[in-house]
Amino acid sequence: MPQAVKKNAEDRMDKAIGALKRDLTSLRAGRATPSLLDRIQVEYYGAMTPVNQLANLTTPDSRTLLIQPWDKSSMTSIEKAIMKSDLGLTPSNDGLVIRIVIPALTEERRADLVKMTKKFGEEAKIAIRNIRRDANDEIKKLEKAGISEDESRKHQEDIQKFTDKFVAEVEKVLAAKEKEIMEV
Repeated sequence: MPQAVKKNAEDRMDKAIGALKRDLTSLRAGRATPSLLDRIQVEYYGAMTPVNQLANLTTPDSRTLLIQPWDKSSMTSIEKAIMKSDLGLTPSNDGLVIRIVIPALTEERRADLVKMTKKFGEEAKIAIRNIRRDANDEIKKLEKAGISEDESRKHQEDIQKFTDKFVAEVEKVLAAKEKEIMEV
């Protein structure tokens, strides 16, 4: 039973790392990628819908995003959603497609992106620590239900070891993203 608790905690921590990586792909590092728009939600017929479900997203070159809405009436909604986002992008509409030219990053914007990266990293660490706490609570319940105190302590130490491993993984992912952002 304690093995299942540890395996569940480890799986959840791995998912937290995956969520961090997914969040970091939405931060731009000077190149145009469709994943920049992953967090953008557009109001479409009263429902909040991701942009990638309303349009075809392409990158004709390294600095341009091209959005081709399937329903032309959604163009203004998509434009407004992009303008309201924290990405700092300005879309231009030619009636058929929406173009977003990704400007070169300034030093100030790079610093802001690094701060956002660290914020995402801190949220991931908090999630990992919460998972550790939940797993330790389950182990303590098992201790009351019949496993020995020494065995309980050993399992909690194991949980702490892979918690440390995943926190180090968060640091590694953040360092790589920060390096990518600071490249000129």
